[in-house]
Amino acid sequence: MANQKIIEKKASVVEEIKEKIQNASSVVFFEYRGLTVSETDKLRKILRESNSEFKVYKNTLAQRALESLKIDLGEVLEGPKAIAFGTDQIAPIKALSDFAKDHKLLEIKVGIVDGNVADISVLKELAQIPSKEGLLTMLASGLLEHARNFAICLDLHSKNLEENK
Repeated sequence: MANQKIIEKKASVVEEIKEKIQNASSVVFFEYRGLTVSETDKLRKILRESNSEFKVYKNTLAQRALESLKIDLGEVLEGPKAIAFGTDQIAPIKALSDFAKDHKLLEIKVGIVDGNVADISVLKELAQIPSKEGLLTMLASGLLEHARNFAICLDLHSKNLEENK
């Protein structure tokens, strides 16, 4: 029979995983086998910069946490997986996707975005969305264009009024 302390420790890990999934806006499961320690450290740093983190848990414990949240990922949790948790919906997906371009051993499998399971095709689409700063820049430039056009229109209207006096 299993030791009571071991059972309690496993239960606390399951609860930790469950809380991290509930508190994260996005969760990404990915394979990391073959990455060196320095590459893993680099990935941790990149994720930390985007207010994200990744941890490696035993699949059985992660599966228990997912079952308690009534989330079914199918066969995804076979073999070693790491889990990235992010407060932003897109930041960890984008960070992992960009990192995977240079490190072919990292393979994104599935994610949970705002409580909904997202397969690899959805994650790839989300990774293509510009960052929050990029979107704000695009919005600002769009607004400036309209303000500039309005200023030109007012200038032309004032010159037209002066000519008709």
